[in-house]
This record gives sequence, C-alpha cells and structure tokens, in this order.
Amino acid sequence: MVNSEKKPKQVAVLAFEHISPFHLSVPCIAFCDAPKMIGLLDFELKVCSEEALAVTSSTGFQLVPQYNLATLANSDIVIIPSWPSPDVKPSQKLISAIQHARQQGALLVGLCLGAYVLAAAGVLDNMIVTTHWAYAEDLQQRYPRLHVKSDSLYHQQDNVVTSAGTAAAIDCCLQLVRQYSGSEASNRIARLMVTAPQRTGNQSQFIELPVPGKVTDLKLAELMDEILSDVTAPYTINVLASRLGMSRRTFTRHFRALTGQSVGQWILVQRLRLCQSLLEQTTHNIEQVSQLSGFQSVVSLRHHFKQKFGVSPSEWRKTFQLN
Repeated sequence: MVNSEKKPKQVAVLAFEHISPFHLSVPCIAFCDAPKMIGLLDFELKVCSEEALAVTSSTGFQLVPQYNLATLANSDIVIIPSWPSPDVKPSQKLISAIQHARQQGALLVGLCLGAYVLAAAGVLDNMIVTTHWAYAEDLQQRYPRLHVKSDSLYHQQDNVVTSAGTAAAIDCCLQLVRQYSGSEASNRIARLMVTAPQRTGNQSQFIELPVPGKVTDLKLAELMDEILSDVTAPYTINVLASRLGMSRRTFTRHFRALTGQSVGQWILVQRLRLCQSLLEQTTHNIEQVSQLSGFQSVVSLRHHFKQKFGVSPSEWRKTFQLN
C-alpha cells in the first residue's frame, strides 16, 4: 500500500549510551528500511540522542544521530529501545522531553527495558504494562503505581505501548505498522524480516516449544497448516484432538505449549487476519466477509473485530482498503 496522500507519521527512535544494536535496529527496519523496500511511505524515521552527539553501543561501535531530543516533540511515535539497565537513571532532560511528547499527543513505545524510562517519566502510572519477564517483578517493585504483566508480548493502553524482550520488540513494531498501515503492509514487512506475520500481544512470553521438534509437535504443526487452509470450518477441540490420537486435555496442553495460545484464541486470530485481508483487498460486503472468514454472523464478526482492533470492520476498510 503506497501512501501518496497521507502525511507520513513521524517516528523518533532514541539512541543512548550502551544501546543494544538489535533493539535499535528493530524499529529502524520496521519503520524505515522495510517500508521503503515495498514502497510504503507511511513513516518517516529519525534517530536522535540527547544532544545529537555520538553514542557508543553495547558492542563498542559509535553511532552519530543527526537529531536531538527536540525531535520528540514533533513526532507522532516515540520509541525507547531497551534501556541498558534498571539501575541507569534517565536524565531529567530526557524525562522532560518524553513528558512533553506525551502532552503533544505522541504514541510512546517502550521496548523491553525501555519501559523503565517511561516509568521514570511518570507516563505509565496506573497503567497495565509489560516488559521482559526477568525484570517484571523488579519493575513492579520500583514503580508500584504500575500494573506489570509478565506474560504478555506487548500491551497498549491509551497512547502508551510496552513490549517484552528481544523478539517481542519485532512483534510490537509489526503490530504498530498494522495499526497505522493495515495488515497487508504489516505482513509484507514481516516477510521481509523473515518473521511470523503477527503474534498477538496477549500471547505468553513463555512458549515452551517455539519450534516443532518431536513427532507430536510436527503433526500438530501440520494440523495447524490444515486449519489455516480453511479457517471457515467449524473446528472443535474434540475432533482436532482425535485427529492426532490425543485426549482433549493432552491436545490443548500441547497446543498451548507450541503456540502460547488456546485453540480457540489461535483460530480466532487466524479468522480476524483473513477478515483484515478481505476488507483491504476485496469489495465483498461485510456479510460476505464474515462468511468467508469463518464467523457465524456479522454481529459476531463486528464484536470480535472491534474488541481486537478498536474499530469496526467498515472503519478498517475505509482506512486501509487498497486502490
């Protein structure tokens, strides 16, 4: 989806001393490099530091950002990559810049330990947030006004987004691309990044078997591929379990270990993804979309779609339908 009319969203990414190259690269790829490769013009990314001076990464090489903290005030999205350590306090100048950006209506994003910076700025008070599971208890103790969830990949409340560690930063950024540019653009960027199109924010950080290894897991993965080929079928846990020769309890346990979700949650996500694609790429009416994506009624589709994405199917189509 090429943006020839909308003004690009201004994305500011903060660089700082001892920044992780991985965590800096994720938003740069998701909002700059990959969009350019598919002709998506929805974002304009700027990397900034406190004084637009060189910073040294955690691996020892230097970065020289062109922009300073004043960039945050004029940005639609402000991203704080993973902070070096909970014990490193952000400067008052940075805290003030973040607070001002929030007052200007910016979406604030704390990737992994970036949540500590947002917490220090007071913008997470009384909010549900997440961070790397190993630091969830520490974050909660340091900032008792927060409600820290240790089992989510990412979480958005109002104009604040926080994510879990490492790979969850990719999921979080892809979700934001999806939010601003639609599922087709997000899926294409995910393919360029050679990663899954979308893991939902409420998926657990603790997926015991992320890659199928045992014969049972391979059979389950094959069954999931079969479901993906026709998400409209009325699947039941008992029938799916019997296909693999498992009890209902064993099947649901293996499924959650492999995906981080229940069977029902996973199938619902696949149906909603298909719904997004149909809304963006076809002219089918809402009733046809609901039938083709496996929902029993338009009412059911609208309920789940609004609950998941915060807008109605019609509003999604109006925003993201391809020309």
